[in-house]
Amino acid sequence: MKTIAFFNNKGGVGKTSLVYHLAWMFADKGIKTLAVDLDPQANLTSMFLREERLEELWSDGEHLETVYGAIRPILRGVGDISMPHVERITENLGLISGDLGLSRFEESLSENWPKCLDGKPDAFRVTTAFYRIILQAAEDAAVVLIDVGPNLGAINRSALISAEQVVIPLAPDLFSLQGLKNLGPSLREWRAGWKKRLSELPQDETIAVPSGEMQPAGYVVMQHGMRDSRPVRAYQRWLDKMPKIYRESVLGESIRADIPVISDDPYKLALLKHYRSLMPMAMEANKPIFFLKSADGAIGAHLEAVALCYKDFESLAAKIAANAGFAFPKIK
Repeated sequence: MKTIAFFNNKGGVGKTSLVYHLAWMFADKGIKTLAVDLDPQANLTSMFLREERLEELWSDGEHLETVYGAIRPILRGVGDISMPHVERITENLGLISGDLGLSRFEESLSENWPKCLDGKPDAFRVTTAFYRIILQAAEDAAVVLIDVGPNLGAINRSALISAEQVVIPLAPDLFSLQGLKNLGPSLREWRAGWKKRLSELPQDETIAVPSGEMQPAGYVVMQHGMRDSRPVRAYQRWLDKMPKIYRESVLGESIRADIPVISDDPYKLALLKHYRSLMPMAMEANKPIFFLKSADGAIGAHLEAVALCYKDFESLAAKIAANAGFAFPKIK
């Protein structure tokens, strides 16, 4: 099982849409996939499920079939995590549903992070709750895709230490690049902090704990505008800065003179187009863009865009699988 988080502390870059489409793509290729919504806004869950099902999940006070339901015993101080419910989307795709109530876990996670340095088992149980929920839910999943909110808070720290790799979605704008500058040092700090805490884990403690690798796996640019298959000039200036900022802020490399342009940057996983009117159409049809049909309203030029979208995400999924080290069918 490979765990991959998608993270940028700048919101509005298309992160959740990226996770949603990749989860569908991996599943379509026959790869057992688990999507995990650890964003208290629960936008990923809203993309997967229809309103009637969301009302069922969130209408009662217990929320037993969401991630909040799984951590509720810890929040109430009456036990450890409960068995998580996996919402079955397709045979190859499952979802751990998000919940607005997850925000109540922030304070507890923040309080227990320093307590791990004292070797307190209860602190480790709280801090590793997300990881252990994922382990119990994953079963035979080959890949777990984790969606988190756009911040540097305790919930995201606990979510990120559960991931072996981190993919960073970016938008070609100033704010996204500023977010990248904040994100990189935080990832390194969390990685080092968790390693230090692991050294204090009592030797007789039997709970499963993550390695906290969260290795940078590259960045995906969620492109806003294209002309003749090339980025428009308004965005190009920001794209040109990405290879250098990624290396300095995320990889911690010193300034080099031989940094490649973005078109040749091996850390750039994809430069995705903006599919404009197709996204609302996909939301209405409750399916990814690349599965839209004429019956959904995708006619004429839209059908061509649907086919191109499939190729874009197929190529991106193949790169992510290669980096993570799990099999992906050969692209024809």
